[in-house]
Amino acid sequence: MDAEERRRFAALAKAVADDRDQQAFSILFDYFAPRLKSWLMRRKMTSGEAEELVQEIMIVLWHKADLYDATRSSLSTWLFRIARNRRIDLQRRANARIFDETDPALQPPADIGAEEIIVNDDRDAIIRAAVGQLPKEQRDMLRAAFFLGQSHAEIAEATGLPLGTVKSRIRLAFGKLRKVLEQERG
Repeated sequence: MDAEERRRFAALAKAVADDRDQQAFSILFDYFAPRLKSWLMRRKMTSGEAEELVQEIMIVLWHKADLYDATRSSLSTWLFRIARNRRIDLQRRANARIFDETDPALQPPADIGAEEIIVNDDRDAIIRAAVGQLPKEQRDMLRAAFFLGQSHAEIAEATGLPLGTVKSRIRLAFGKLRKVLEQERG
């Protein structure tokens, strides 16, 4: 592209920015759309994807031509940079949607057998009994942290206790629960 053509395209872009000149836009569209599409297709986009992206790029030109600065780059450079960035965004979005169907986290849980249900119920009863043996302050801290989902800071604020006290009570409660559960196992 020679200097004269650059100045001409810059003037057309200015006409689009200042006056919403449809004829200027049409000239720019006719010149750049096929070149952008070809460039995108050489970067492994299908014809349909490339056409869609070219439409987006040209809409950017129509709505944001005032952002183009002819002193910093040619209109061609500006449009191809937009095309490059939009293509990268599309690839990132496409990659974000790809997931591994065999990922264990995406598999439904296995059916639980009757024996496992009984073992779980027994364990739950032991834990409930152990929690019931805790002092009320420790039991309240555990309930707030694990059943209500409050952070240690939220518990401290709600109870008016220092944060260190809240953490200590929760740590003591865990220690006592661990001892009870180890005795039940042993």
